[in-house]
Amino acid sequence: TFVVMRSNDTIVALSTASGVGALSVIRLSGTQSFDIVDKLLKKSIKDKSSHSVCLRNLYDVDGLIDEVVVTLFHEGKSYTKENVVELSLHGSDYISQRTLKALLNAGAVMAEPGEFTQRAFLHGTLDLAQAEAVADLIAAEHKFAHENALKQLRGGFSDDIRVLRERLHWVFVCKM
Repeated sequence: TFVVMRSNDTIVALSTASGVGALSVIRLSGTQSFDIVDKLLKKSIKDKSSHSVCLRNLYDVDGLIDEVVVTLFHEGKSYTKENVVELSLHGSDYISQRTLKALLNAGAVMAEPGEFTQRAFLHGTLDLAQAEAVADLIAAEHKFAHENALKQLRGGFSDDIRVLRERLHWVFVCKM
């Protein structure tokens, strides 16, 4: 289900599963993504081109949080079609939660479940069937479900609907 669009907000969420792992990824999306992340870095990322990756130290009011890999996607060139920053951190819950708290304090708001995909849908990156396929792909527990969700995400179901719509249109036009 989709939430009410908060188009002026820059949203943030942990993109990887919570728990201890080698890496955690935190994603921001919105017009202020670069500015918010810049508040936590000693060197600005605003001058970097889209799809660039850099290594930076990330700080909060208490000092160094972690050395992170920062990946930038400029408006129009990201999944949501907004400015997006992905932070790859060391995968401890402590580091992830401290980073999320710092980003929230810097002006981001916590994303609702599915809100990144909702923004992608609303900005035309995905159609409704593809947006629904994202949830199906995440929930896939066996090969058939995985393959079906991938087909739908790549537009397979949407293509089938388009063909059926064209056939119905042709039938309707021929009967007039």
